[in-house]
Amino acid sequence: MTAVNDVAGCLGCDLLAGRRELPGGIIHQTDHWVVQHVLGPLNLGTLIVAPRLHVVSVADLPIDAAEELGRVLRDASRMLEALCEPEQVYVCQWSHGESARKHLHFVVQPVAADVVRAYGGRRSEQLQAAMMVTDYEAPRKQVEAFSERARHWFRDDAG
Repeated sequence: MTAVNDVAGCLGCDLLAGRRELPGGIIHQTDHWVVQHVLGPLNLGTLIVAPRLHVVSVADLPIDAAEELGRVLRDASRMLEALCEPEQVYVCQWSHGESARKHLHFVVQPVAADVVRAYGGRRSEQLQAAMMVTDYEAPRKQVEAFSERARHWFRDDAG
């Protein structure tokens, strides 16, 4: 499969192209990747790391994007460790929609004891599955404040 620049109707592409609002804006970007706060029912501080190109599989990544991925995931995880002090930071690849592959993205999620408690002690994929069926969405002002702190971290502390 060949990567393309933009697919209208794809959430990842629509966010990158500005066709859909992104609370908190872009937190960090590289030549091939964009880091932003998650939309939807995962906890405050959860990030999405997505390729700039519309790619639906790691196998489809251009080699330079694949080479850059490790550092971006590491830096996003380091930032969450510093700002959130979680029990663990989960890094998961998601790119499967209801009936087809969708824009590749990595979820980088800080999980603290209060989140685990709120979901009956669940962890890992059981925690994420339980969160995904709720109507929770982090308050916009908190997402914006967190995103600003995260941008400062990437600017001042990454490296």
